[in-house]
Amino acid sequence: MALVTTAEVCDANSQLIASGDLRALQPIFQIYGRRQVFSGQIVTIKVFEDNVYIRELLEEKGNGRVLVVDGGGSLRCAILGGNPVVQAQNNGWAGIVVNGCIRDVDEINGCDIGVRALASHPMKANKKRTGEKHVPITIAGTRIRDGEWLYADTDGILVAPNELSV
Repeated sequence: MALVTTAEVCDANSQLIASGDLRALQPIFQIYGRRQVFSGQIVTIKVFEDNVYIRELLEEKGNGRVLVVDGGGSLRCAILGGNPVVQAQNNGWAGIVVNGCIRDVDEINGCDIGVRALASHPMKANKKRTGEKHVPITIAGTRIRDGEWLYADTDGILVAPNELSV
């Protein structure tokens, strides 16, 4: 999606919105990272106050994908920090959306990657290796499946089953 806004995608795809194939996440996320506009195929993960599996996924080659993390909406600790975000940037991930908290905000804001999260929190997550990769998740009122496509800009975040063109 080259230089097309999420608003333009919505305007051009009213039938997809009506059918439920084009969904907008509720506007609850803060914007972090230098890349305010990003898109890519989704990789899902579900965790709660544990970041081991997040780190493992971001160690893989991103190939322009977007990691979408259902952190249960926890505001008690950060499940993503600066080191994994730097690694994600270096491994070619387009973005990370976290239904939870992040930390090391200044470091993340210096990275050429898009990050969305509920808030920042100074406490780190557990390392118990709990969670599930590549599973359907529901965040911000929206069901999201591994392999779908995400489009994010300063207006919001959209999810669609396939790559879209306007």
